[in-house]
Amino acid sequence: MTAITSAQSATTSAATTATSSSTGTLALGTTDFLQLLMTQLQNQNPLDPQDPTEFTNQLATYSGLEQQINMNDTLTTMSDSLSSLLTQVQMLASASE
Repeated sequence: MTAITSAQSATTSAATTATSSSTGTLALGTTDFLQLLMTQLQNQNPLDPQDPTEFTNQLATYSGLEQQINMNDTLTTMSDSLSSLLTQVQMLASASE
């Protein structure tokens, strides 16, 4: 029972740290997610391990999060490029008049 209580407090501590380290929002970043996952793995009971389907779901969640972050970065880069291109086209159009 002590191991479970200490594991819960460690996970709660990691969640509190992750939340307070963000910019005032409740969103977790990839580092925070990995910290929570590692804390969970380190503190699980070896005689009664975590449900493998739950672990698989958490890994799938992390994979989805990583893909969303990469897609957001790509879309931001594309948006910046298009904005720059539009500015250049407008400058050329005004110079040719």
